Amino acid sequence: MTAPAPPRRRSELVRRLERIPPFPRPRPELEQVATPAAAAAELLYEALGRGDIEDRSVLDLGSGTGRLAIGAAWLGARSVRAIEVDPAAVSIARATTRTLGLPVEFEEGAVADVAGTAVDTVVMNPPFGAQRRGADRPFWDAAFRRARGAIYAFALSDSRTFIAHRAVERGAHVESNRPIAWELPRIFPHHRRTTVRLAVDLWAIRIGPPP
Repeated sequence: MTAPAPPRRRSELVRRLERIPPFPRPRPELEQVATPAAAAAELLYEALGRGDIEDRSVLDLGSGTGRLAIGAAWLGARSVRAIEVDPAAVSIARATTRTLGLPVEFEEGAVADVAGTAVDTVVMNPPFGAQRRGADRPFWDAAFRRARGAIYAFALSDSRTFIAHRAVERGAHVESNRPIAWELPRIFPHHRRTTVRLAVDLWAIRIGPPP
């Protein structure tokens, strides 16, 4: 099957991402909430504008059903590898890429165990730590190990100090950190409201010292 043409506008990418199926049985202990399509498009276009998607190797850590990974492929990534611990989500992601004719490699496994050649760009929407404090730490550790160019990620705003310090420790620097619109829908039984607005940041981190 021939892959669809790249989206011409951000709004078109958002519509495509919205059609990717969510988690079939979201698990609260893994904080399995689909990345909002508009936020995913914002991250991908941020990376694209900084030269870190088109013709680059991309790794999606904790890829879920594939919104960031598939979006990177649509925007011209040379190769896309995605790691996800939930086999049901991996199955959905693989079926979606087969239907779309996109060359994305989805692997089942824990991000802490990810190995292989370093990539140009890491993208990720790690757990925010709402159910288990520090749940995002293995994702950031893996991102700094595997990225040789840049990291693009979402995180709660109260993680700013931790992430900035970790970047310095790993010989990287923050190129951008800004708030992004994020509404969490009611998914799990303990949710009481229809939606909850979260204070979430979009990070762009460059490996290496500042120029």
